[in-house]
Amino acid sequence: MVSSAAAFDGQPGQVAYAASKGAVASLTLPMTRDLARYGIRVVTIAPSLFDSRMTSVMSEKVRGSLERVMEFPLRPGKPHEFAQLVTQSIENVMLNGVVLRLDGGMRMPSKM
Repeated sequence: MVSSAAAFDGQPGQVAYAASKGAVASLTLPMTRDLARYGIRVVTIAPSLFDSRMTSVMSEKVRGSLERVMEFPLRPGKPHEFAQLVTQSIENVMLNGVVLRLDGGMRMPSKM
């Protein structure tokens, strides 16, 4: 499943978005417990800022404010980096019942 860093670090103006992504993250463990008997694993990825259609329509001001708080790497994530984690999640059977933050260590400040 896909959540967002906003599930944990929602910003002003993101109430509905953060709540919806938090709901996805909170499904992970109960869903894992329900589906384990069928051999189905559940992994949720919570990315921060990634190059995507959603971020391509952000204003330069908003995108710039997000990019300024990045530590390392000093750039948004790339689609292939997200895809790599999806592949690794599928291939590693020990990954189960977790929310993986794919954010380069980025923790957005409470005020931007």
